[in-house]
Amino acid sequence: MAGKRNLRAQRDTLQKVLRYIGKYRLLVTLSILMAAASVALTLYVPILVGRAIDRIVEAGRVDFAGILSILISVGVVVGITAILQWLMNVINNKITYQVVRDIRNEAFERITILPLKYIDAHSYGEIVSRVIADVDQFADGLLMGFTQLFTGVVTILGTLIFMLTVHVGITFVVVLLTPLSLFVANFIAKRTYFMFKKQSEARADQTALVDEMIGNQKVVQAFTHEAQAQRDFDEINERLRVSSLKAIFYSSITNPSTRFINSLVYAGVGLTGALAALTGGITVGGLSAFLSYANQYTKPFNEISGVITELQNALVCAGRIFELIEEPPQASDAGAPALEDVAGRVSLENVAFSYTADKPLIKCFNLRVHPGQRVAIVGPTGCGKTTLINLLMRFYDVDAGSISVEGHDIRNVTRHSLRRKYGMVLQDTWLKAGTIRENIVMGKPDATDDEVLQAAKASHAHGFITRLPDGYDTVIQEDGGSLSQGQKQLLCITRVMLCLPPMLILDEATSSIDTRTELKIQEAFARLMQGRTSFIVAHRLSTIKNADVILVMKDGDIIEQGTHDELIARNGFYAKLYYSQFAA
Repeated sequence: MAGKRNLRAQRDTLQKVLRYIGKYRLLVTLSILMAAASVALTLYVPILVGRAIDRIVEAGRVDFAGILSILISVGVVVGITAILQWLMNVINNKITYQVVRDIRNEAFERITILPLKYIDAHSYGEIVSRVIADVDQFADGLLMGFTQLFTGVVTILGTLIFMLTVHVGITFVVVLLTPLSLFVANFIAKRTYFMFKKQSEARADQTALVDEMIGNQKVVQAFTHEAQAQRDFDEINERLRVSSLKAIFYSSITNPSTRFINSLVYAGVGLTGALAALTGGITVGGLSAFLSYANQYTKPFNEISGVITELQNALVCAGRIFELIEEPPQASDAGAPALEDVAGRVSLENVAFSYTADKPLIKCFNLRVHPGQRVAIVGPTGCGKTTLINLLMRFYDVDAGSISVEGHDIRNVTRHSLRRKYGMVLQDTWLKAGTIRENIVMGKPDATDDEVLQAAKASHAHGFITRLPDGYDTVIQEDGGSLSQGQKQLLCITRVMLCLPPMLILDEATSSIDTRTELKIQEAFARLMQGRTSFIVAHRLSTIKNADVILVMKDGDIIEQGTHDELIARNGFYAKLYYSQFAA
């Protein structure tokens, strides 16, 4: 049963690969024609050599002039063949890397439209492994398929035709022994696919672990997790070693096995050819040409068996990248209107949501926010605060109910227009590799230098930026490099200060900033929030005392709602949370 599934998977993957190759039919046709021409010329050489041998009758009876003419013809044929093979390789490389480019483009494009639940459910390293390592492996197999498979198949057909013209009986011996080689190659190929699949999966796990360890090296060292990390790596590395050895073992026995069969073919041709030559059925030159053909006929089987092994690996890798490409994208908003004229009126009605069907998180959630209101969201860890932010930004869609902005259901407007109406600063910072300025203007690429300067001053980032080696032109790495967590967060705040959107989401926006700077940032935020609807997630309750309304969440529900003074007066869950932070 597993064998049938593997065979069906290979067939489906091959059909998808052929669809990509089909875009380059003209180049493929040229490659096949050049392969056919180069093979025909290659096979013509033994005939010329055979004719030269037949001109050597005995001592003193050698047609040197005829032999010289034939040798010149051989040189011309070999030269033309070399040029054709070079051109064929150029074309094959062009086809291969254009197909690889198309697949990578489509894979990256799919990543940009995949729902966040897919990204959250897969390690980043595993996704990177599919787009980089698996596509590279696929390219190697595809290139070998073009350069050797086409030529090999044409060579086999061509040699059969040439051998039939020389001697039908000996050709029959060759054809009779051929199925043995095909049987051996097929027997091994069925087993290598599964092994290469295991190898590819282990390689992806290894890439994921290495990516995770490098990205979180400080955490690993801080908690002395090095030994456990090494044990995890050793386990995956051992799994990769075992699967690789098995895959390579099966693939490596292909060539010797087919060579043994090919030797039998050659021996059969030699024996029957010698008997035919004794009876005058074939000339010595003809026998020489036939032996050459037998050798050329069997040689492609060695190459094709090796190609089949590489193609097994290539198809496994292609299957993994196609799995990514065929992942259902997030619901399309093509044709949906853009969200315009936003004052900041937000409404959540009977919202229900869960990350997994068996674990409900938010149930029948209702909220109405008026333009310019500052809404603080507090509660214990895991109560649904960040989930609510994900729903507002439509990183996830609600399972039931609706979320509306200015009376428009956010599922009926474009995501781009919705998200441009929010300015978001999270506890987790994100910076791309590039200059400080490039990171600041991400949300407003056409911002002037003066606008960037004013935004940086408003966020109190200007001071530390000017102390950097090249100021706003200082190049940083994707994780911020040597910048402190607080400095990275200030840059993220500067982005929002630059864009001035009508609505704000601040999720622990000042969690990594010192108290003195935080007070200045709070003042800047207070000015920024004037007239803007703001959603503020905070654990330090002292920072949200001035909010217009405080939502107290627990287990996905709003259990209390009101101003700071009202909630303190009730002496409920919020009061306990608030006083617990000052329980000296």
